[in-house]
Order: sequence, then C-alpha cells, then structure tokens
Amino acid sequence: MRSLIKFIMKNDPSIKSKWEVFMLPGFKAILYYKIYHYLYIKGHYILSKKISMISKKRTGIEIHPGAQIGKNVFIDHGSGVVIGQTSIIGDNTIIYQGVTLGATGKENGKRHPNIGRGVLIGSGAKVLGNIDIGNNVKIGAGAVVLKSVPSNCTVVGVPAKIINKNDKL
Repeated sequence: MRSLIKFIMKNDPSIKSKWEVFMLPGFKAILYYKIYHYLYIKGHYILSKKISMISKKRTGIEIHPGAQIGKNVFIDHGSGVVIGQTSIIGDNTIIYQGVTLGATGKENGKRHPNIGRGVLIGSGAKVLGNIDIGNNVKIGAGAVVLKSVPSNCTVVGVPAKIINKNDKL
C-alpha cells in the first residue's frame, strides 16, 4: 500500500498529504478489490461478489472479483470505471473516470483486455475484447480501442488509431 500511496501522490498534483489519498474513491476501490479478489481466488464467489457490489455502491467503480490488477494501479476520480472479469492490468497504470475494460459480447473464455505496464487510459476510453495493450501506451480520452496496440504508442479516436510511436510516459 505504501508504494501505491507514493505512486498516487506522484501522479496527482492535487494531493497534498498521504492522508488525502485515503479519501480517494479509486484508492478505496483498490483496497476493497484486494479483499474480494483474495476471496474470489479462494473460491468464495458469492461473498466476493457481494463485497464488490458494496465497493461499487460506495465508490462508483466496478471491478469484477476475477480481474487481475498489478501494483500501483491508480484509478483517478474513478466514477463510472468498469473492469471486466478477465481483464489483466499491469503495474504503474493510471485509469481515469468513465473507462471501460470490457468485452465485445462475441467472445467466450478470455474476453477482456490485457493492459501492459505504465499505461495511461484517458477519461471515457473503452478498451474492448481480448486484446493486448503494450507497455507505456497512452490511450486518449474517449477512444474506442478494438485492436491490440504495441508498446510505446499513443492511440486516439473511434476506432482508435496510433498517432505517435515510440512514446514514453
């Protein structure tokens, strides 16, 4: 948790003390997630889903108990964020409000995206399907990403297109 608090403070200029971090909905959602994800992997599916619904009601952020979230994932503002069951999110990723990591409705099994390390996902972006988003990718606000994106790129638009390669956060 200490590294997450430091990561949030580094990436959110409005935070003046570590105590403010505890008030952020995104931080609370990650704390809840750690509890109900543990229960989920231990086979307590109903209890984990119940706690995830309590978290959703209190934070406005919906994370399926089966999602896999790395270290230092910062959900900034957070309202309306949805993270699907088979999503995998790498370390040091920033997710803004209104983001969906979802399925297209056409897949079975692994249906949600794999997000690399150091990714920034802008407000309202939709990343859909069993696709891979490389490391250090920036996804613009409102983008709809339906195809895999290589590392070190910036993508924007509907559907998303690469506008900059070899980009670094």
